[in-house]
Amino acid sequence: MIELNREGFNIVLYQPEIPANTGNIGRLCVGSKSTLHLIKPLRFLMDDKSLKRAGLDYWTDLKLILHENIQEILSSVPREKLFFCTTKSDTSYLDKSYKEGDYLIFGPESRGLPEELLNQYADRCVTIPMNNLIRSINLSNAVAIVLYEAIRQQFPV
Repeated sequence: MIELNREGFNIVLYQPEIPANTGNIGRLCVGSKSTLHLIKPLRFLMDDKSLKRAGLDYWTDLKLILHENIQEILSSVPREKLFFCTTKSDTSYLDKSYKEGDYLIFGPESRGLPEELLNQYADRCVTIPMNNLIRSINLSNAVAIVLYEAIRQQFPV
């Protein structure tokens, strides 16, 4: 097994809605030594059983930071460390270079990231290529796909 002894990435969920997705993403963060940032308002309680069940017993090992709003991150993180993951971009996540400590930002399941945010950071937006039979893929799957591409880039062949 490859041991991930490094800084990790920052996974940001903007106003997440489904506790099971957030729990799965939390478990993913523990396994990848990444930090999970949750932007309020959350559409569930932090003690929600689904949240804990999806994260299993790893939840206590999670590096979790709660934010009142997205501005807390935008005002303290350099622009070049931000990646906005959205279906409203023509740039594949595979076409970007990621570095440890980068912030991978995802919107809520039902509506994605706000359009004004995407417009303001259009050069920092990425998407997962898919056919037009679906609007998007599950949030926890999307996080896994982008996060593990970023991790893969840290282990050059």
